[in-house]
Amino acid sequence: MATKIIGVTSEPEPLTSEKITELYMHYCLENNRKPESVYLFCKQNGIVEKEFYKFFSSIDSIEKSVFVSFHRMAVNLINQSGETETLGFRDKLLTYYYTYFEILTANRSYVVFDLKDEKARLHNSAKLQEFKKYFKAFITEISAGYLKLTNDRIRNAQQKALEEGAWVQFLVTLRFWLDDESIGFEKTDLFIEKSIRATFDLIDITPFESVIDFGKFLFKEKIK
Repeated sequence: MATKIIGVTSEPEPLTSEKITELYMHYCLENNRKPESVYLFCKQNGIVEKEFYKFFSSIDSIEKSVFVSFHRMAVNLINQSGETETLGFRDKLLTYYYTYFEILTANRSYVVFDLKDEKARLHNSAKLQEFKKYFKAFITEISAGYLKLTNDRIRNAQQKALEEGAWVQFLVTLRFWLDDESIGFEKTDLFIEKSIRATFDLIDITPFESVIDFGKFLFKEKIK
């Protein structure tokens, strides 16, 4: 039996951006609304307001960071597994999607709460704009060497089209997942596999002009 040492207390958990984000998500779900102010949020959670500002400038800045934190978690999990080092761009992207949406599913109550009023206009959501930067940078990283064009100007334009199309595809998948009522969200897994494989087939067989427009294609062809 473990003996409790009287007079010895454990060190308080250090404050981090991840901890603040976690507390913020709990607050939203428990109160069905965002905190009204930094002061009230800090008071309720025993945080010194000065310490809060070392990580975030406002309540809105926490909200915008949530999907970024999911992204970082997904990338860390993928890197720790070491399973994607020999994979090509398409399979790396598939692995990322499966990992990211698994994290979303673990936090579905919050994501549904956060995006419930913006489901039909995710492309304009301010809550996703910070994540969009990280997502596009990730696409740039994992697609290195995928485009074989020797003309720098054309390759750069195609790379931008690739990144924008990948972002549109992610939003379409997110919308599908939000509406998915299948057990274990198995329909979303199937949608991810089929949509990404179809998109890569489209890129491989169509001319450059069509590649630029493949993001629009995804919006038109998404499952209703």
